[in-house]
Amino acid sequence: MVQESKDLAQKRYERIMAAINLEEPDKVPFRGFGGDIIPEYYGISYQEFCFDYDKALKAIEKFLKDFPCDWSSAGLAGLDGRVFSIAFANWPEVTVNTTFITGPMHKVLEDKYYRYPGMETSENSSPQFIGGTFMEADEYDKLIEDPVKFVAETVLPRACKNLESPSSAMATMVKLGEEFAKYNAAVRQLGAIAASMGYPSIPMGGAYAPLDIIGDFLRGIENVLLDIRRYPDKVKKAAEALVEPVTKYALSFKARGAKLAFIPLHLNEYLSPKLYKEFYWPTLKKVILNLLDEGIKSFVFFEGNHTPHLETILELPKGWGIAYFEKTDVVKAKEVLKGHSCVMGGIPANLIIGGTPAQIDEHIKTLMEKVKPGGGFILSTTIGTLPRETPVENIKALIDAIEKYA
Repeated sequence: MVQESKDLAQKRYERIMAAINLEEPDKVPFRGFGGDIIPEYYGISYQEFCFDYDKALKAIEKFLKDFPCDWSSAGLAGLDGRVFSIAFANWPEVTVNTTFITGPMHKVLEDKYYRYPGMETSENSSPQFIGGTFMEADEYDKLIEDPVKFVAETVLPRACKNLESPSSAMATMVKLGEEFAKYNAAVRQLGAIAASMGYPSIPMGGAYAPLDIIGDFLRGIENVLLDIRRYPDKVKKAAEALVEPVTKYALSFKARGAKLAFIPLHLNEYLSPKLYKEFYWPTLKKVILNLLDEGIKSFVFFEGNHTPHLETILELPKGWGIAYFEKTDVVKAKEVLKGHSCVMGGIPANLIIGGTPAQIDEHIKTLMEKVKPGGGFILSTTIGTLPRETPVENIKALIDAIEKYA
């Protein structure tokens, strides 16, 4: 049984890596999903899923067993914590732990970035990132001068109740370290569970678009969209100053064997092609190239409709990583990026949520006819998390269709 799991994991790994390397595998790999559907399917509340690692692991194990895929994305609940990654960027052994802020970590910090079930929302609500404004417009120079110092000493005490004073901050950091250890232990358990079922290990770290650090965690999206018109030079310099700490954070995962860095994009859909090329793309491109120089490919989630910016991806070296699309037509993306970038996506989340098994079957059949030839494609839902209302029969229909046509 153990050998069978190892053989299956190896087969899936080779399939995924062939697609990433722009080759044509034995079949198109399918990256699965997670989200609210996992605790719903297992029969626990989202509060339990967020705060009880033992229950969460059992729920994920059942989900992975009943709904197999080539590459699992079903993980423990957490929300994006890259502002903490910047604050600890000079300490790789610490910053490596900050990609996600879990419910227990949020409870320790009492931060204003997130809302978790059973705390700020009802026990069956999804965790929510709400962001906020924790930097004033006249503080760009301080951010530019030393982004790590500014975020650690100015932004976080404003954003986290338990970091407001030095005395409470010291105790909070000790408690946060304890939560890092508990979370990492649970992640290792999840890795062992997945391996026992034939899922490959693909160590992955994280990075971020520098302008998204400003928009998501410092100024707020509305303010940064105004800032690029009111203070364009300062915004550019601030994004440039964040390239180094973002890169340091991303490279901290090398010690854990990471060969991929996941980068979710947020402001890309808000910007015209002109503003995207002027304010957003240059520093994101630098981060991707910095990581590639260190042997790490990027796994970029081009959220929203990225069609107006699609051809900028061709400025990256061939085989730079994975272009994962949400609302962008993946057939068009594959035509533009064929032989240059691995394309991922293609399964609309609303189809799995509100469609019929017959519609799902037809969609996968038609999609595969268009994107399968030539390889370099990974099947995925257009978002990696699906709601609790997702019909189980539709998930089964999706897996059956992929088995038939991929």
